[in-house]
Amino acid sequence: MKFSAVSQSLSRWAGSARTFYAAVALIFLWSLSGPYFHYNDTWQLIINTSTTIITFLMVFLIQNTQNRDNDILHIKIDELLRVSKDAQNAVLSLEGLDRKELEKLRNQYRSIGNTGTVTLNGNCGENGEGAPPTRTDLNQA
Repeated sequence: MKFSAVSQSLSRWAGSARTFYAAVALIFLWSLSGPYFHYNDTWQLIINTSTTIITFLMVFLIQNTQNRDNDILHIKIDELLRVSKDAQNAVLSLEGLDRKELEKLRNQYRSIGNTGTVTLNGNCGENGEGAPPTRTDLNQA
């Protein structure tokens, strides 16, 4: 079985209400057992070790799920951009831009509220020499 399939099934299980209630019940039982063990170090070590291990494993599970959801979201947005006649195809390949180029593009999109237009270079990630910038009115209906 692939890691992604295991990760998906575990994330569904871990995110369910039944699992949450089971975790609350286990913590409640652990706290009730405190007087029996006289609240000693071993009694505390059990909950500390258990929660540490579970947290450590959940970090990888959550990261895998977020990566998958992020990829799905990007594919959906790419498809919407592809089928929209007014969309700028230059924004389909933003992954290749460095931080400064992304910040410049982000600032251009922030100014859309004021001007209603954005300038994109058709050669994202390249120096753009010889390629005239593309201006688009994003308020077209």
